[in-house]
Amino acid sequence: MDGKMIVSYKILCDSDINKEISLHELLSNEKVLKVIKNEFAKGFRNITLSKKEESSSFAIETIKETHTLEVLKDDYADILSLAEDSAKDNKLLKKGCDRVELVDIEIL
Repeated sequence: MDGKMIVSYKILCDSDINKEISLHELLSNEKVLKVIKNEFAKGFRNITLSKKEESSSFAIETIKETHTLEVLKDDYADILSLAEDSAKDNKLLKKGCDRVELVDIEIL
């Protein structure tokens, strides 16, 4: 096969966070309720918070920089190891940050 591919990858660390929190879980926390009431209903008494949808949630994730690598189409089976080698060559891997996650593969 002739041609090239652009591989995008991220470096993963032990201290990274990737957590999904439901709105129900958030509103059941007393500290969060107090902050919301103080910010949006300051001075009012006898108020309550309620939600309309059951499936509302949001994610807390560590922001990661995406790195790219250009490889030949023949190397498709070795993309992960090539990305790891590229990260090592660019000195992106350090203590606690020693894993690579493939994000995208674009065929040129």
